[in-house]
This record gives sequence, C-alpha cells and structure tokens, in this order.
Amino acid sequence: MLFSSPIFLFAFLPIVLAVYYGPLRGMRRGQNVFLLLASLFFYGWAQPVFVLVMVGSIILNYLLGLWADFCLTRGKPTAAPVVTAAAANLSLLFVFKYLSFTLANLRSLGLDVPLRDIALPVGISFFTFQALSYVLDVARGDAPCQKNPLHVGLYISFFPQLIAGPIVKYRTVAQQIEDRRESWDSFSRGCYRFLLGLGKKVLLANQLAVIADAAFVADGPGSVSMAWLGSICYTLQIFFDFGGYSDMAIGLGKMFGFQFLENFRYPYLASSPSDFWKRWHISLTTWFRDYIYIPLGGNRGGKKKTLRNLFLVWLFTGVWHGANWTFILWGLTWFAVLAVQRFLPGLGKLSPSPYPLPLWLRRLLTFLLVNATWVLFRADSVREAFAFLGTMLFWNAPPFWSTQTGYFLTQNRVVLLAAVLACAPTATWLRSQLLHLSQRRSRPALMAVWDGLCAAATVCVLLVCAAYLVKDSYNPFIYFNF
Repeated sequence: MLFSSPIFLFAFLPIVLAVYYGPLRGMRRGQNVFLLLASLFFYGWAQPVFVLVMVGSIILNYLLGLWADFCLTRGKPTAAPVVTAAAANLSLLFVFKYLSFTLANLRSLGLDVPLRDIALPVGISFFTFQALSYVLDVARGDAPCQKNPLHVGLYISFFPQLIAGPIVKYRTVAQQIEDRRESWDSFSRGCYRFLLGLGKKVLLANQLAVIADAAFVADGPGSVSMAWLGSICYTLQIFFDFGGYSDMAIGLGKMFGFQFLENFRYPYLASSPSDFWKRWHISLTTWFRDYIYIPLGGNRGGKKKTLRNLFLVWLFTGVWHGANWTFILWGLTWFAVLAVQRFLPGLGKLSPSPYPLPLWLRRLLTFLLVNATWVLFRADSVREAFAFLGTMLFWNAPPFWSTQTGYFLTQNRVVLLAAVLACAPTATWLRSQLLHLSQRRSRPALMAVWDGLCAAATVCVLLVCAAYLVKDSYNPFIYFNF
C-alpha cells in the first residue's frame, strides 16, 4: 500500500485515526496492539505472504533481545547474542535480496549453479536494520529490553516508516512506545508535514520521473542536452520521491504522538561531499556510523585503519541499496571521493571557510558530483551508466541539442522551477522576511495572512494530488526496492 494512493488516503488512514482516537482513546495498550495489527495489514496489503517474514523477524529479534539483556544484567559478554543477531538478520536479507544476484554472478564465471528468482519483500532492508538496531541497543545498554513482544513488533513494523524509512533506531523511540503524548498541535503539524511530502511526491517527483525515464532508455538519451536534463531531473526526482516519503512518515508519526528524527536537510545545498552525507538519508548514514564505523575504530587508528573503515562502510552502503554492480560501484565511488577529501591537502578543506572557493561555487561543484553519481544509481548496468556519462561529456561526438529536450523543457518549465525552489528553504526564508517586516512596521496581521495562505495552499495541494491520484498517475516510491 502506497501513501500516495486513494486506498491509503481515503480509507486506511481515516479508519486507523478514527479507531485510535475514538474507542481506543486513553487506552495505550489497546492503541499499541491496534497499531501493530494495522501495520501488519498495511504491509501485507500487496504481498500477504511476506507478513510471515515480518512476524518471524519480530519473534527472532525479541528473543535475541531477551538473550542480550540476560547477558548484560549478569555481567556476561553480549558478543554471542550480537553475533547471532547480525548473522540471522543479514542472512535473511541475503536470501531475499542478494542470493539471486550471487548465483547469477557465479554462473557468469562458469560455475554450474541453478538460478533462483526470489521475490523481494518490500522494504526488507529498512525493517531488517531496525530489528538489528533493537538487539544492538539492548546489548549496549543504550535502551531497555522490551519484555512485551507486542512492543518490539510495533517498533519494527510501525507502518509510517516500515517500508522506506527513515530508519528509526530503537533507543530514539523506546520510551515513546509506552509513554508518548498526543496533542492537537502535534497532530496538526503532522498533517501539514504529511501533505507537504505528498505534494513533493505527486506534484514534483512523479512529473520529473517522466523526463528522467525518457532519458535513461536502453539506447541512450540521444543528445548531450537530453542527458543533462535527464540526469538533473532524476537527481531532483529521487530527492522529492524519498524526501517526500520521509516527510509523510514523519508527519504520520506526529499524528500518533511519535517523534522521528529528520532524514533530509536540504542536501542539494551541501558545500562538500561530506556535507552532502550529513544532509542526505541521515538515518542510514548515522546507522552505519553508530553500528559499523565507530565500533571498527572510526578514525582513531591512524590513516590506514580509517581508510579500511571508510571502505567497509561505503561498500556496505552500496550493497545495502541493491543487488547490482551499479550500486556497488556507486558506493565505492563515494568512498574514493570522501577518502580524497579527507586525506588530500586542500581538498580536505573544501567545506571550511579558509578554502578559497566561494560558497556558491562549492555548492555547484558538489551538486555536479552528486548528479554524476546518481547516474550510476539510476542506470540498469555499469555499461549503460558509463555510456550515459559519456554522452554528458561529449564522448563519441553526440549531438548537443534535440527537439525532445526542447519539448520537455517547454512542457515542464513550471515543475522544474518549483523543484529548484523546493530544494532550498524558500518558504522559510519568505516567512522570516515577512516576520521581520511585520515586526518593523508593527503589523502582526501580515503573519495571520501568511498563515492563512499556507493553510489554503495545503488544502490546494491535497485537492490537486487527489485529482492526480484518481487518474492513477503515480509511480511506486524508488526506495521501496531497498
């Protein structure tokens, strides 16, 4: 079930909210059980059989959490439950996500192994990492062990962030499962955040996807201009697609009293590669930092060990995103970029102010780098990725312009302008300027007008999105495949 679907917007979500705040109001245990059942129903809507995988993951990690807590409270080493948890969860992930890819590569090397076509449970990388986070946090003593398996089930399966994040670490919501506080203010902010994300997905990402898909075809974009337009549109699409989902997930959490951490902070305003990864998919980068990079020693063991740790993190990051050599190469590319920035004199100071390049140029160079790496992410194969990049760089003397480029620019100029403005805190800047003006001229009514316009715009976003959805003009979320 998609957030951007009529069945979710006009049936599932209203019913869940009505029951949660109606007959179950003030009954925390009943609310939690109901949210767990609703989440399992949500997950099994399109793939009912994979609910068994979800339930199995919940039971397994609940028992492993008890084992880790047993060792911790008795002063025994927690290595055994931690290793078991890592092996069990990663084995589950390997079978469903990487076994077919591994067998295909072994067969390409001449080994006579059978091929397997294994269906991928939606969002398995997300809920597997959340489940593993629970056991690791308990083993470290960073969060209390849940004696109630239903609470572990709710944490792992809670539908707002179940299939495309953000990846919620257990210690950040452990207390909220039993002791959260709902309020009208939180609910209304959640509604606004949800509709903001819905607009990003339906009105921006889906429209940009049409241009990106036209460029990333098997025979190539056909011209330099179309290659650049397609790559930039995909760069914008993946941000509004994934960022929009994260907005909706955070907004839904607020509706039920949960506070999730931010997952994006205007990543395309980053002034260096490392700055980009402090802004993009924050929940994943902090997960790898907290559970892999720092436990391996981080940057405390000298240059060689730091490079090793950095290499492993980015290799795992690439593999996490998908069973394809393009993702692995994408991860290793980021390792190389960040290693150069860290250890090469001058480039390592790309972000701090003493570096001579002006801020706008650092941002532009970072954006162009990110845009190039997204080509690897989007292409179906490494060969197609390099061919696409070659067209962008005038290799093989492709034509510069095509009528297709002109058509897409003409037909989508409003969407492209809105997308560029939405990559920056434009609305926040306008509000701050209006607030300054109202205070300077003693006209508080200006802010009331602004708030009214924002409310009206939010309603318009809902109505326009509903019109698009009735026509069934949406795409699946990109990160559902991860």
